[in-house]
Amino acid sequence: MSDIFAEVDEDLRADRAQKMLKKYGGLLAGAAVVVVLGVGAWQAWRSYDARETARVAGIFLEASRAAASKEAAGRDLALAELAKVASEGSASYRSLARLREASLRFDAGERDAALALFDKVAADSGADPLLRDYAALQFVWHQIDTGAPATLRARLAPLTAPDNAWRPLAEEAQALLDIREGRKDAARDTLKRLSQDQAAPDGVRGRAGGLLERLGN
Repeated sequence: MSDIFAEVDEDLRADRAQKMLKKYGGLLAGAAVVVVLGVGAWQAWRSYDARETARVAGIFLEASRAAASKEAAGRDLALAELAKVASEGSASYRSLARLREASLRFDAGERDAALALFDKVAADSGADPLLRDYAALQFVWHQIDTGAPATLRARLAPLTAPDNAWRPLAEEAQALLDIREGRKDAARDTLKRLSQDQAAPDGVRGRAGGLLERLGN
């Protein structure tokens, strides 16, 4: 008897399946087409994105080579290529292009233009946080002797957090500001800590030690 019930139950399930297929078969087929098209579109986009990334990377490398030239024509070419990267590249390449342009302009004596570019990257919510913080740090370092101390300290404050990648350099900048303002004891404290900080780059530790000697530790 159990076999008969099993056969009847199986027949009922098959019948329900046929009715469901007749009723919703078109929708299921359409959904399958949408999925296939979606996968195809995604793969096409990934291929296009990879090509665009490679193209922009090539422009950036060309700009970097041109920037190494001592000729004015090389600098002009670099600036033109960097402008392309900034307008056509991803958020990261856009930030890198602006940072490189800022350095070029500062070296050429275009201080205000350079600072504006550093500030632009630092304020770009779409930029990588690491690059944003780096831009803020560069904004400070490029006017460490001339900028308003209160403004520079405000920019450095978030960069001195223990987990910030740029903390040692930010603390070094703070020490220089302290020296500039005559706060030698505060500068010594920071420099002593930096000179013994194994997490700080060798260059930072070395400069901290040298400044301590000059201050008379």
